[in-house]
Amino acid sequence: MTYNVPGQSRLEPSDALVAALRAAAEPLPDPADASAFGAHFDRFGDARIVLLGEATHGTAEFYRARAAITRRLIEQHGFTIVAVEADWPDAARIDDYVRHKADRPRLGDVFTRFPTWMWRNLEVLDFADWLRAHNSACSEDARTAFRGLDVYSLSESLNAVLRYLDSVDPAEAGVARRRYGCLTPWQDAPADYGRAVLYAGQPTCEDAVVAQLRELLHQRLAYMHGDGERWFDAVQNARIVRAAEEYYRAMYRGAAESWNLRDRHMFTTLQALLDERGPDSKAVVWAHNSHVGNAAATAMGWRGEFNIGELCRMAYGDEAVLIGFGTDRGTVAAATDWNGDMEIKAVRPARADSHEAAFRRAGVPRSLTDWRLPARRALAEQLSVPLLERAIGVIYRPETELQSHYFQAVLAEQFDAWVWFEETTAVTPLGAEHPRGAPEIYPFGL
Repeated sequence: MTYNVPGQSRLEPSDALVAALRAAAEPLPDPADASAFGAHFDRFGDARIVLLGEATHGTAEFYRARAAITRRLIEQHGFTIVAVEADWPDAARIDDYVRHKADRPRLGDVFTRFPTWMWRNLEVLDFADWLRAHNSACSEDARTAFRGLDVYSLSESLNAVLRYLDSVDPAEAGVARRRYGCLTPWQDAPADYGRAVLYAGQPTCEDAVVAQLRELLHQRLAYMHGDGERWFDAVQNARIVRAAEEYYRAMYRGAAESWNLRDRHMFTTLQALLDERGPDSKAVVWAHNSHVGNAAATAMGWRGEFNIGELCRMAYGDEAVLIGFGTDRGTVAAATDWNGDMEIKAVRPARADSHEAAFRRAGVPRSLTDWRLPARRALAEQLSVPLLERAIGVIYRPETELQSHYFQAVLAEQFDAWVWFEETTAVTPLGAEHPRGAPEIYPFGL
């Protein structure tokens, strides 16, 4: 995503801010020592939702740190949902592995669309292996689920609904095929559907996909009697079809509208997961900083976009903890263009007028900084000055870094705490990296 930063004052972090960060930074051990690393995050264990960000989609330290924190929250604080910025059907394959002892997903079976490395990497597989071992010692209803929040799986989700109905209600499956027949010609190129509706007079499929979702909800008692979890999966896939149909129409009307639709879907999916697991359920969210941090405190919000972090803050208050992650330099797995090959790219040192520069100058190479407590009010005030913040998604273009990857943010209001790695390395992809299929997140999504 490109961030516009016109007319900025180019303020650099003050010496007072740097000194305050140096005093408040808590040095962290290597996340390879998951127990020692995770113990620093016990303070967040009473939350209902802990949202863990990342400044890039291709940094190994961010994945390892989130895994260590999540392990601690699961083992010591009763969290039973891990909800990630990934497609529901792909995450379901990992969920089957970690909760139901299915075969380990083979290379290429899941996460085969660009950007394949974002979830099909060694760091995620290591966490999945740990979660499977943990769940094997738990009763079935106490096992931790691994779920996807995203909206892009139109084709897979449509077919998942039909497969489910074929098995429980063949007559209704025929009706569903007629309803979804409006979208079927477009399911492998959903962006073309949105273009045809907007520019070529193609009738929308909105009424049909809404009707199918309503029918699944109407048949709840009948279908849940056989297998409530399979019904929930089918309903969620029907919700994705509904949201994707709207998303691919909205993407041609403007970036803000499509962004908001996507994050609203992720938030409502998170709420559905919490409702499914009951009133005492607790969730960890893994997503990019641009989704996890409160958008109202950033240039995103100032131009009309909201995100899952802002919606969680509004709905859950202090029961939602928003933790950002940052780095100064190193390497990252990213592409140069949409649907391009993954490359290991050098990350430039952060600009001098950025929040990252303040943490670099503080001189603590790996740290947690928490400014929620009243005793940290002075630090929060220091962090209330807008500065630039860097966001690297699946694309990294160092040659246009200011225009492509920086935006203004008030860090104290965007997050509750910040995890800092001064130097980082790229994730390790599983197998040869060559994107396949349509890059469904083009051109807006981080």
